[in-house]
Amino acid sequence: MKKFVVRYGAMRALSVVECADKDAEGLFHGVVALVKTPRGLEAGTILREIDDKTLKTIPNLSSETLTFVRRTTPRDDARILEIKKNETNDFNRCLKIVERMRINLTLVRVEQLFGHERVVVYYVADGRVDFRELVRALAAEFQTRIEMKQIGVRDETKLLADVGDCGREVCCNTYLATMPPVSMKMAKLQKATLDPTKVSGRCGRLKCCLRYEFDMYNELQESSPAIGKVVWTPMGRGRVFAQELFAERVVVDLDDGGRQSFAVADLETDGRRDGTRENNRNERRRRYGDAYCDRPDKNGYRR
Repeated sequence: MKKFVVRYGAMRALSVVECADKDAEGLFHGVVALVKTPRGLEAGTILREIDDKTLKTIPNLSSETLTFVRRTTPRDDARILEIKKNETNDFNRCLKIVERMRINLTLVRVEQLFGHERVVVYYVADGRVDFRELVRALAAEFQTRIEMKQIGVRDETKLLADVGDCGREVCCNTYLATMPPVSMKMAKLQKATLDPTKVSGRCGRLKCCLRYEFDMYNELQESSPAIGKVVWTPMGRGRVFAQELFAERVVVDLDDGGRQSFAVADLETDGRRDGTRENNRNERRRRYGDAYCDRPDKNGYRR
């Protein structure tokens, strides 16, 4: 048996599908196959082959293992195309029923499965909605099982949005399986503008891309002396005025007067007993020579 990562459904869920070795021939990235999911028979896109070791490194995978049915045939492809063409019509049919029953919800999308086992209705609403009568009306209209799925504004954008401010397709509608948590702290650390219209995405929430580089920024900040920290530089004692994280440098207000930029590796701070000060001193000795490093500054501190 071979395993493949497959993406399926309007919400672009990721899961693993198992198939026999003879069925795995010709399965590669981008191939469309029919798989049996907990919702029914669906068309999914093969992303890659996977083994048990690699399986643990991929986040956001569903715990459900899907069943491989077959690769799509020309007849199946025509059926998939027909379902996509009918999505607008299905949406309008559902919208008319919602408006007629005056239910306080915003319809987002209507998804029909390949096997017609169910129709999934995605909607946005404030709080809980009593849609029991609506489900009965929709079941009579579509002649199949109805699943009502309440989503948030970020999921709404994932289903409907196309292009972001960067000019590319929105991340949530291309490769993100789940939206990462984003906070204003991430924008401040990356020195992004705090104008809500600039840091907000199509959904009105903070952009997901602020999360991508946050770990690197955080790591660089932790390895740099904090603003206000007293440090010893090749030019004497001073206090950190600003950080240049990408350049791995800091701007220091020197006790002798003036303000100068230094590489983090050239600095020493109090309370560091892990050999870092000695390593930094050796690095400065290599750069500037023994005579410079052995000469104390006006306060008597070794450079």
